[in-house]
This record gives sequence, C-alpha cells and structure tokens, in this order.
Amino acid sequence: MINMIETAFENIADNFMKLKQKSSVVEQIAKIWIEALGNGNKVIFCGNGGSAADSQHLAAELMGRYKFDRAPMPAMSLTVDTSALTAIGNDYGYDKVFSRQLKGIGNKGDVLVGISTSGNSKNIIDAFAVAKEKGIRTVAFTGEGGGEMLKSADICLNVPSSITNNIQEMHIACGHLICGIVEAHFFANQNKDHKAA
Repeated sequence: MINMIETAFENIADNFMKLKQKSSVVEQIAKIWIEALGNGNKVIFCGNGGSAADSQHLAAELMGRYKFDRAPMPAMSLTVDTSALTAIGNDYGYDKVFSRQLKGIGNKGDVLVGISTSGNSKNIIDAFAVAKEKGIRTVAFTGEGGGEMLKSADICLNVPSSITNNIQEMHIACGHLICGIVEAHFFANQNKDHKAA
C-alpha cells in the first residue's frame, strides 16, 4: 500500500511540474478575469459532476474570500439552482441547462469559465456558443487533448494529463492560483494581513 501511495504522490508532483508549461495561459486567464471584474462584470462558471463542484468552489472563492478580507467579487456558478437545472433539462434537454441560464443572466463583458475533463461536454459547448452571441469571453479548463472546447473557447487551459482525477487536481490548483492573482490585483494594497479563514 505504501508503494501505491508514494507512486501516486510522485505522479501528482510530475503533473504539476509539467503544468509550469501552462504558466502563460494561466496569466492570460487571470488578465481576462481582471478586465471583466474591473469593468463591473462577473465571472460565471459551469461544469458537470466533479467539475460542477469545482465551478461552485471557484465562484465561492471570488464571491467570498480567498486569502484575505475584502469586498466580494461578482461570480456565480450555473450548477447550483436545482429547480432551473431540472426544469430546463426536462423542458429543453440537458444540453441546454447552462446556455439557457446564460441567455437570461449573462451580459456583454462577462466571462464564462467552462470546466470539463474531456473538453467535450455538450452543455458547455452550447453555452460557449451563446456566450459568443452575447459578447461574453469564454475560458475552458480541460484535459490535455482539449476536446471540442479547445476550438470553441477564446482560451483553453488544457492541463497535461488524460486521467480524470489528475486533471481535476490541476484544475482546482490553477483556479485557486487565478483567484489569488485576481484578489491581489484588486485588494492587496488595502490588505496587509493575508491570514486564511
């Protein structure tokens, strides 16, 4: 068992070393979020399964706090309203659960972040199409292949793994990093105490 554990940690460490190659992509995404939030717009997240949990997690980091106390930054996840999800899924089909919500609440200048380990989630691809119609920037978090989202997003962070759990580990780490960069950009000068909650 100890060998299995040690090997797992070694694989995770190796993945994160490879992830350094995506530093410029992470920087570009941070700049997109900063531009949107600086203009009074919001960051909207969506994903399925574990990626739905990551969507909610990252939205909460912006709306609540990440490393220090500050004003909330407008962010939300399209995965949290079960009444909307089930109504839209029932009436229009599961592929429309994010795009229909985005049609109702998305505004020009917002950012839509779609999280999918495969990069082929049809409901996210559909939401990206709506986003483009509305002037909303699109950011994809995917696995190494990128899938269809590599083509449909304005920018794609396709992390260097094809294994679902490892992709998710890197997604949340990159999301945390971006949240930290954004938070520091807007609030570091007024917050000298960086104690975590």
